[in-house]
Amino acid sequence: MVNSKISVNQTGGNNTDYKHMKLYTFKLNVNIEVVKTMIELKNINIEFKSKGSLIHAVKDVNLTINKGEVFGIVGLSGAGKSTLVRVINLLQKPSSGQVFINGEDITTLKRSELRQTRLKIGMIFQHFNLISGKTIYENIEFVLKVNNYPKEKRKDRIYELLELVNLKDKVDVFPSNLSGGQKQRVGIARAIANNPEILLCDEATSALDLENTEEILKLLKDIKDNTGITIVFITHEMEVAKKLFNRVAVMSNGEIVEVNDVYSIFSDPKHEVTKSLINRNSNLVLPKEVLDSVSKGEIIKVYYKGDNSLKPIISEAAKNFDVDISIIHGKIDYIDGKPIGILIINITGDKDEIARAKMYIKENVIRTERIVNEYLEVI
Repeated sequence: MVNSKISVNQTGGNNTDYKHMKLYTFKLNVNIEVVKTMIELKNINIEFKSKGSLIHAVKDVNLTINKGEVFGIVGLSGAGKSTLVRVINLLQKPSSGQVFINGEDITTLKRSELRQTRLKIGMIFQHFNLISGKTIYENIEFVLKVNNYPKEKRKDRIYELLELVNLKDKVDVFPSNLSGGQKQRVGIARAIANNPEILLCDEATSALDLENTEEILKLLKDIKDNTGITIVFITHEMEVAKKLFNRVAVMSNGEIVEVNDVYSIFSDPKHEVTKSLINRNSNLVLPKEVLDSVSKGEIIKVYYKGDNSLKPIISEAAKNFDVDISIIHGKIDYIDGKPIGILIINITGDKDEIARAKMYIKENVIRTERIVNEYLEVI
C-alpha cells in the first residue's frame, strides 16, 4: 500500500495569484504489486559429445521466473527439460550463457560461494534418492548435518518437517517400508529442510499413482502458499501442469517454443508442439474408425474458454441455420476456476449453410479446426 499526497492549484500561467491560491490535498491509495525476478536464464546453451557426435541438448534458452510462483517446464522425453533444470543450481554447467539467482550471476562464483548459493536451492527427484540404511528421521538429519544446521535445533526442525509432510508417525521407519507417495514426502522434507528459496522438482510425480500424485501436488501448493518458495517443476504430464503451475514453458528439441500462463496455454496454445501435448491430455484424438464412420458433412473441433464455455453456441447454430449438428465427443475442464471447453462435432446439410454455421461458431469461440483424415486444419 502506498499513500501519497498531491497538491494542485486551480490557476496557472505566469499571472498566478499565489496569495489567494486554493490548495487541495488528495490522499491516493494505490495498490502496487511488485513482481521480483528470482531466476533468470540468459542465452543458455548446453552441448556435449556422444559417440563422436556433438549433441546440442539446450539451444539458446532465455527464461525469467518470478519469486513465489510455480513455474513449469513441459515437453516429451528427450526435449531437454531435465538438463535445463539442472542448470539452475549448476549441477549441469552451461556451455554458454548466464544463470542469475536473485540478480547474481552464479556462473561466475567460486566453488565456496556456489556451495552457499546451492543451500538456497532444494531439489526433489522422480526416484526419491533416499538412503535405504537410514530411518526417515536420519534421512532428514543427514541433510541438516551436511549443511551445518545448528545441532541443538535439528530435532525440532525434523519433527516440524515430518508434521508438515504428515509423516510424524514414521519417524523410525526405513524407506523400504514406505509407499511411493510417502517416500516422495520424505524427499520433499529433505529438500526444504534448510529453508531454501527455490525448489526444483524433476519429474517428481512421474513414478506415483493418481492418488499419490494428487496428494503431492496439494502438499507442494500448500508449501508454496505458506512459505513463498519459488518452485520450478518439470514434467511430461500436462495434467500436473493444469493443477499446479502458474506459468509454463513448453520445450521441444532443446528449445523453448512457447511460454504463457497455464490457462492461456491450455485454452489457446500457439505452437504445434503445445497443441499436440494438450490434445494428448484431452483424450479427444478420435480413432480412425470413428472418423471413417462419419460419411457426410464436416467434422469440426471447437475450442471455448471463459463464459463462452457455458453458452449454447452449437444449439444456436443448429437453430439459426439449415444444418444438423451431432456432438461426437467433448468435455469442459476448469483451470484456476475458469472453464475451457472442447467439442468435436459433425455438421451436415447444404454446403452454403454449413459454411454459414461454421462462420457463426468461429465468431463465438476461441478457434475451430477441421478434422480431415485424422489431421487438423485451422479454419
